[in-house]
Amino acid sequence: MPARSDGEWRLALPVAAFFALFFVAPLGVLFVVSLFAEPTMQTLALRQYARFLGDRLHLGILADTLVLGVKATLVCLLLGYPLAWVIARARPRVQSLLVFAVILPLLTSVVVRTFAWIVILGRQGILNKTLLAVGLVDEPVRLLFTELGVVIVLAQVQLPLMVLPLLTTFGRIDPNLADASAALGAGQWRTFARIIAPLSLPGVAAGCVLVYAACVTAFVTQTLIGGARLIYVPLFMYQQATGANDWPFAAAIAIVFMFAVLFVVVLINTVGRSRRALVHG
Repeated sequence: MPARSDGEWRLALPVAAFFALFFVAPLGVLFVVSLFAEPTMQTLALRQYARFLGDRLHLGILADTLVLGVKATLVCLLLGYPLAWVIARARPRVQSLLVFAVILPLLTSVVVRTFAWIVILGRQGILNKTLLAVGLVDEPVRLLFTELGVVIVLAQVQLPLMVLPLLTTFGRIDPNLADASAALGAGQWRTFARIIAPLSLPGVAAGCVLVYAACVTAFVTQTLIGGARLIYVPLFMYQQATGANDWPFAAAIAIVFMFAVLFVVVLINTVGRSRRALVHG
């Protein structure tokens, strides 16, 4: 047994070395840079963290970014859950086509898709022309450079990250459970609420984690769709590092942002585990 364990550890060494070299080491460098008190990196202090955490404007930018991720994740969940359920229940050939349609956007650069959305959301874009044609609005709706526009684009760009984990979870649910529920007199909605929905919670939690982490760090989408009026943490870090040339402050922002996102991710996982415990209990 010990020999087998040693062999397993040896197999893991290349992966561990890669992880340490390209993830842990850069994070360590980033943390060290964040400890310098001035852009010239002469003295060590916690001044950069105090500067960020002690300013309401900076905390507001952080809060707006975290809330943006929550909104986009909820939209992805509302759209992705029924889509994944329909795909999971489709015939094999149709299912393959639908899965390909979901994955297809991932093969296109996010920059290209974001620029396409700029055309769609513009005042003379397809969406506004459609709304005007059907009479839902009297004048073009302002969607570009608004939080609503950013949420819409983030939801579309990150939707596959929600659908794919849900598809995997739905595929693991035994179809005999629904048949047994129907045989006991439960309707479709009751079967879904009592069996399907609770058993799909692992997929919901995994999808929410993936989508949330991708949305709050989506520098390209946030910048191109939000414009200069909407400042989120990724753009704020970029401005401090390249515009103000204040690398210690940008590094401190990155460290605080990382821990804030990790806190939300852990919270999502904790809620998912508690729900699963209630279901199995």
